[in-house]
Amino acid sequence: MEYAAAKSSICRQCGRSFTPFAPKPGLKLRTTEDAPAPETSSSIFGKLEDFWKRQTSRVVECFECKRKQQVSGAATSTICPSCSAHIDLRDYKITSGFSRSIRTRGNVHLSGKGDLASSSVECQSALIEGRLRGNLHCDTATINYSGKIPGRISGRHVAVERKADIHCFRTVRAEHIEIKGRMSGEIIAQSVTVHRKGSLEGDVTARAISVDRGGMFSGQLAIGQVGLAQGELLGEQKPTASRPAESTFQDAVARPLPAT
Repeated sequence: MEYAAAKSSICRQCGRSFTPFAPKPGLKLRTTEDAPAPETSSSIFGKLEDFWKRQTSRVVECFECKRKQQVSGAATSTICPSCSAHIDLRDYKITSGFSRSIRTRGNVHLSGKGDLASSSVECQSALIEGRLRGNLHCDTATINYSGKIPGRISGRHVAVERKADIHCFRTVRAEHIEIKGRMSGEIIAQSVTVHRKGSLEGDVTARAISVDRGGMFSGQLAIGQVGLAQGELLGEQKPTASRPAESTFQDAVARPLPAT
C-alpha cells in the first residue's frame, strides 16, 4: 500500500527506490489488516519502550526538499507532504558484513563485529564500534573504534570516546568535535575540544580549539573561516602604503606554525 499521489517510493524488502504504478488486474496485495502482527518484546522494558514511543512524537526533515514535519515516535516511515518523497525512520543495528547504502532519520549502531562497507550512510545519530569503510553523514556521531576510517565523516557533533584510536584518511567536517581518545587526520570544524588524556594529531582548521590539561595536540592549526580549505583561508593580499601594519599582520597569519 502506498500514498496515491506519491511520486517515488522505496521497496521495504530490498531498499531500492522506484516510481509507483498500478498493479496488474487480479493481483492480490497484502493490506495492513492481512499483515502479521509485529513481534512484541516479552520483557517489561521492551513494553514500556514501545508504549513511550507511541505516546511521543518527533520532528524529521525531508532528504529532498528539507521540509520538516512532526511524526509519531513509533512510525517506521513517512511521506513528505511537500515533495512526496519516502522517508525511512527505522533504526539499524549492524552485527556482520553490510554493503547496502543507508538513508534514514533513525539511528545506526555498528557493533564491534560489524563491517559497514556501503558507499554512503546518512542517519540521525550513529554509534561506531566496528569497521566503517564508507562515508558517514549524521547529526551526532559517537566513535568507539580503533582502526583506520577511509571514508568521510561529517555531522553536527562528532565524539571520539576514550578507548577509540582512529586514523581518518579523509577530512572530518563538523560543527563541534570532541576528542577523549586518540585521533589523527585533517579536521575542519567550528570548534574542537581535546579532553584530558585525549590526543589529536593532524591539520586543524577551526574557529576555536580547546586543549584540556593532560591532552595533546600536534599539527598545523589555522583559525579562520571553517567553510574554506586551509589554502583558501590564507589568500595573498597586496600591501598598501596607507595600512602597512595590517599587511604585516596578514603575512604572519599566512604561515601557521605547528602547535604541540
